[in-house]
Amino acid sequence: MTAINRRRALTGSAAIAVGAPVLAACGSDEPTATDPADDASASPSDASSSPSSPDGTQTPSDDAGALASTADVPVGGCFVVASAKIVLTQPTEGDFKAFSAVCTHQGCLVESSSEGDIPCPCHASKFSLEDGSPLSGPATAALETVAITVEGDSIAQA
Repeated sequence: MTAINRRRALTGSAAIAVGAPVLAACGSDEPTATDPADDASASPSDASSSPSSPDGTQTPSDDAGALASTADVPVGGCFVVASAKIVLTQPTEGDFKAFSAVCTHQGCLVESSSEGDIPCPCHASKFSLEDGSPLSGPATAALETVAITVEGDSIAQA
């Protein structure tokens, strides 16, 4: 049996003090979500395309009942409405679709993008703009479809 000396005790204490918060951040039983408005890696167009409310979430551009303006959603990309946990896509010009913005892997919010897919920043899953199906990742289930209406340049939840 090895005796615990002062150096070994201090090293173990330091490992616990540093490791516990890191492990606590790695997981829980509850799904977690990130707010793309709080993410420093969000593209500048995400922050400027719609005004932000005081809590940092995206707010509709025009109509108070709208999720977003059609101009907010890039062709071949997606726009996340964090406050509603909805991601709006425009796979081709004028064709708008909506899905839950909550990743089916571990519950993070996906990010806005103009790169041809719906990316999840937590574990690099990617989803289809057309049907929300997983293209890559650890995610294996599709994003849930959300019914929307497009009237003029306003997109609202149906």
